[in-house]
Amino acid sequence: MAPRRKKIYEGKAKILYEGTEPGTLIQYFKDDATAFNAQKKATIEGKGVLNNRLSEYFMQGLTNIGVPNHFIRRINMREQLIRQVEIIPLEVIVRNFAAGSIAKRLGMEEGTPLPRPIVEYSFKNDELGDPFVSEEYIIAFGWASQQDLDDIVSLALRVNDFLSGVFFGVGIKLIDFKIEIGRIWDGDFMRLIVADEISPDSCRLWDVKTGQKLDKDVFRRDLGSLTDAYTEVARRLGLMPANTTSLTKPTLIN
Repeated sequence: MAPRRKKIYEGKAKILYEGTEPGTLIQYFKDDATAFNAQKKATIEGKGVLNNRLSEYFMQGLTNIGVPNHFIRRINMREQLIRQVEIIPLEVIVRNFAAGSIAKRLGMEEGTPLPRPIVEYSFKNDELGDPFVSEEYIIAFGWASQQDLDDIVSLALRVNDFLSGVFFGVGIKLIDFKIEIGRIWDGDFMRLIVADEISPDSCRLWDVKTGQKLDKDVFRRDLGSLTDAYTEVARRLGLMPANTTSLTKPTLIN
């Protein structure tokens, strides 16, 4: 990393630095893995390199189908240049199958197909454990307007259609995922765009045939090597050589 760069924000998996151009930031992907609101922590060598490349792949794919997002370009193995946005303090969760908290709340078996994609929201606050909130809360507290929420749902479902198709094409079932949405201004006109990242850190991914988990649940539930799981996702998407078996020394395909 370049010296004397101004740090804007550091989260559990990424650091944001002042960008090289006005209205931009540099997003740096760390190797840190956390679960259960950071109660479980580890450093997974190579994880940041892969998530940087995977997020680039998905954001570019969204750009190609007209879904606006913050990605500008990848700078190096761990960094990408992004648009600076005002993040709406919500995690937007799209669920296609029951897993995780919804399975516990509703007493459903994990993997049960949902009647249709369900969009949920949680309030971004680590100290509170990112609690689920309703649209009524969001509007009442001024985090987003009803028009914003309509636009957010539309964006989230478009992302879901895109990701579901991409993953299914390589034998992976998209169980659920979360995204963040940011506001940007063109003069007086405000629009909403997809921000943060899209990677196995933010998606639940199961092998279509075996049900093998290929996401951060491997780390959460001690199911094996997280590096092997993420490597398998990248390999299937054609981002790593077919014979790659470990992320310890990632060889990514440009």
